[in-house]
Amino acid sequence: MKKMEDVLAATSFAEEGESDAARSILTEGRRVLLALKEGRIDVKTLRYAVNTSKRIGATLDILSVAPAGKQDGADDPLIKVLQSELSAEGVPYRLIRQTGCLKQAVIDYTNREKDILFAVVESQKSLDVDCNDRDTRLSELWQQLKCPLVVVMDGARA
Repeated sequence: MKKMEDVLAATSFAEEGESDAARSILTEGRRVLLALKEGRIDVKTLRYAVNTSKRIGATLDILSVAPAGKQDGADDPLIKVLQSELSAEGVPYRLIRQTGCLKQAVIDYTNREKDILFAVVESQKSLDVDCNDRDTRLSELWQQLKCPLVVVMDGARA
């Protein structure tokens, strides 16, 4: 019923020439999560997440995770470049900064945010950096991730 109400509301806005308002109503609640380690942005992973978000009309949630004990990366120049590119391309985004283990941050974020369609990461190896190898609970939680996980890798490295 909620979807039908949203479609009718969007139609009303579109009829009045408010296409941006109509589009935002229809894309509300559709989000793609791009999980990054601070200071490292893989171009292929970024392109995949941005292009997919644009294609399906979803907001891009960027989860930038710094190592534990380090500042949250507020001055990361790569994130600033990314933000300007997303703004130039008209891709709606949210930036979320955290510290600690990337894998745990992805699990926590997808458990908390129910509108995530899928999560995009650079490689399986990048997920384990700064994580406690002996934490079996984390591995168990990983098996119960609340959304699909897309791992973007270079074919030569696979």
